[in-house]
Amino acid sequence: MSGTSFDHETFLKHVTRSAGVYVMQDAANDILYVGKAKNLRNRLASYFRASGLAAKTMALVSRIAHIDVTVTATEGEALLLEQNLIKQYKPPYNILLRDDKSYPYIYVSTHHDYPRISVHRGAKSKQGRYFGPFPNASSVRESLNLLQKVFKVRQCEDSYFSNRSRPCLQYQINRCTGPCVNRISAEAYAEDVRHTMMFLEGKNATLIAELADQMESAAEKLEFEEAASYRDQISHLQKVQASQWIEGEGGDLDIVAAVIRAGQACVQLLYVRGGRILGSRSYYPKLHLEESDGEVLEAFIAQYYLNGSRDLPGELVVNRPLPDADTLASALSEARGQKLTISQRVRTARAKWLSLAETAAEQNLGNRLATQANYQERYEALQDALGLDELPQRLECFDISHSSGEATVASCVVFDGNGPLKSDYRQFNIEGVTAGDDYAAMAQALQRRYKRVASGEYPVPDILLIDGGKGQLSAARETLKELALPEFLLVGVAKGADRRAGLEVLIRGDTGEEMRLVANSPALHLIQHIRDESHRFAITAHKQRRDKKRRQSVLDSIPGVGAQRRKALLRQFGGLQGILAASVEDLNRVPGISRKLARDIYESLRSE
Repeated sequence: MSGTSFDHETFLKHVTRSAGVYVMQDAANDILYVGKAKNLRNRLASYFRASGLAAKTMALVSRIAHIDVTVTATEGEALLLEQNLIKQYKPPYNILLRDDKSYPYIYVSTHHDYPRISVHRGAKSKQGRYFGPFPNASSVRESLNLLQKVFKVRQCEDSYFSNRSRPCLQYQINRCTGPCVNRISAEAYAEDVRHTMMFLEGKNATLIAELADQMESAAEKLEFEEAASYRDQISHLQKVQASQWIEGEGGDLDIVAAVIRAGQACVQLLYVRGGRILGSRSYYPKLHLEESDGEVLEAFIAQYYLNGSRDLPGELVVNRPLPDADTLASALSEARGQKLTISQRVRTARAKWLSLAETAAEQNLGNRLATQANYQERYEALQDALGLDELPQRLECFDISHSSGEATVASCVVFDGNGPLKSDYRQFNIEGVTAGDDYAAMAQALQRRYKRVASGEYPVPDILLIDGGKGQLSAARETLKELALPEFLLVGVAKGADRRAGLEVLIRGDTGEEMRLVANSPALHLIQHIRDESHRFAITAHKQRRDKKRRQSVLDSIPGVGAQRRKALLRQFGGLQGILAASVEDLNRVPGISRKLARDIYESLRSE
């Protein structure tokens, strides 16, 4: 199976069942892949199954010449070793995290008589307090600029500070209190530094309350200039609290959300310190096997935090279950020196932050997928994969969505050379078919859409994609035959084994030929993108239709019963159940309800 001289059967007979790390190498002794396992024999045996392997896994296996294993005492040790080896060798089939630079912090030199605040990168070797990390230098500069306006703590170098004989420009523009030339007492300066650190710790509410007390005290002493200074500080802080950061529960945590679409992944990282989001950052790890969202998250977290240079918070919140969360949490706790928890099901502020991170990941990945160069490459790959004479210019895709047959909706999405053409999207409310009959629903949607195409109202697509297998494809083919349309290619997109992305089967409508593209094919990524967009559009339309129907009163569908009469009926009978139990005579007694309308209401309610 492997296509190499590697004798996997003999190897598997002798490999240990202990926990450990395995390193796969090719004939030139180059490392292909590094992995960990709770049971090495079971894990390695899974690569050499007779069937069910993903295309990329098969490509990896075909290159294996030998495998080295290292036994560890615990899974946690295996995880740490795995990440060290990945970082050292950067194997081509592992999920690789490219960006490994350190993050900036705000540093307060608390050991100094007049402490300085500044930006800091690298090891925290100097005496003092560190706040962060911040996602980038601009976030630090923004924070330092705010702190300079509000608390006026010095930001100059110590050498500059110690050689001043008169105040600098920062003092002149009211951005510093001039400690270098004794324009402020050590006690008052220390108070400003304390307030600065309270702000950086996220204690805004406490800080504002304290400043308000000091403002009132100064006003009572008739020290109005000092009271005005406190007032201005409070005003700045309240603006920050209202608009610049998202406030929530206290604590230090990181929010990590992964989204995979069309063969690419985005991991969004939000930094929460002291219950305040300091910023976020996007990562795009390269996928080489058919990883799930959870597998991408686990690989990212392990590589990002287990490299010895990251500041580990007390909690990580993730948007998908991790395959081996307990082992990862144990390893991170050991690296941190105290307990670290990994949470997925969260509420209140944490849930909002997680939703924010996931939305940002989806948006950023969508933007990345939508680049013109990206689409050009994908269209050219699709032309090659399907053997087309010309580059396709217009793709359309249909999908059906319903809840056990209720509120069935079909979607049609359109892509051109620039990606989604949302002005041409259409949705179809399906009526008059048996509940749950997707074939009949597909036929109705196609007939309604392509009648208009046949009349010239819409352009003819180059390729029509149907989300489904041979049944949906057959129904589509029969429907289109009746409309005498110009010829175009019909392709079914059937979900593969375990419904996993990357394993889709394409079925040509003209020949019935089935094909499976490799999981990293740009052509497959384009098909996945339009299929997923069609699915999203159909589900959104279905939910809107279903929710509207469930919110709507059955009285609304009766001719002659408007808002006022409905209100009168509900008031008279106390609710719908009372109306259902009422006779024609009872209904007729309601103000505004004639005998004819009473009979219409009575009969309509019993025909529902």
